[in-house]
Amino acid sequence: MSKIKLLIHEVFKQAKEESDKDTKNGLASYLWLYFKEDLGFEITDKSFARYYDAYILGGKEIQIQPDRLDKMSEYVGFRNFSDFSRTFLKKDETANKTTVKINVDEDEESLTEKFSKLVINITNEQHFKMPEFVKQNGVGIIGLFLIGSVLLGNYGRPGKNRRGDAGITPLGFFMGAEPVKERNCMYWNKTGYKLADCEDKTPRGNHLVPLDSLQLKHFKKITRKDTLTVDNALGVTWYSKFYGNVEFFTMDGKDPDNGRELRASTPYIIEKYAGISKE
Repeated sequence: MSKIKLLIHEVFKQAKEESDKDTKNGLASYLWLYFKEDLGFEITDKSFARYYDAYILGGKEIQIQPDRLDKMSEYVGFRNFSDFSRTFLKKDETANKTTVKINVDEDEESLTEKFSKLVINITNEQHFKMPEFVKQNGVGIIGLFLIGSVLLGNYGRPGKNRRGDAGITPLGFFMGAEPVKERNCMYWNKTGYKLADCEDKTPRGNHLVPLDSLQLKHFKKITRKDTLTVDNALGVTWYSKFYGNVEFFTMDGKDPDNGRELRASTPYIIEKYAGISKE
């Protein structure tokens, strides 16, 4: 499959996921409007329909201008068509595997077949070293456990764990105290994720999701869009556009408020929907 055909397939696949449309004309109209309003680059719906006939339905392949290939590559998350051609990963949905496309003299299918025969064994080993002073003085496991409690400042008194919950100390454990449940879920509070008990029965419990420590720490909505510029936001922010409203975020993922996939911020989007208002 040619790189252009791969690109066109990805463009229409993404358009289908974003728009919930599944007809040629519906997808073509969606792409024309999106490229015009969100990317500042116009490709008519008729052109997209021709690309669909040529590369999706299997008609005669046609020439596509390089600048259009670059912009469509940007639409699916690449810098330009050259970047897409070098680094595109195609998901093989039937075999649940990933095929890596590499630019070499051999054809891609033969490389895929060869790599499929490659087996890599990964072994994880854990090593625990007993501190030297413990071995020399004959301190047992229980002794080591209590020493650690003293060093942490929790020996013999109730306290809080690292996440701020009232916890149970080692001494309390041996005395039969009931351990506190860990908070392994989180919820969206409109600007960021907060920790929560997975059995939380409060209203926000209806929107609990499994704990993701990376998102908990780094996924935030940018509340001051007026501070964003192309210089400080390009490449490090993502956006969601829903019914004409654009919100910016600090990580890639989904907009928790509407479930839409986020997209990398482009200069056009930043200049149009962020920055200091000219009005």
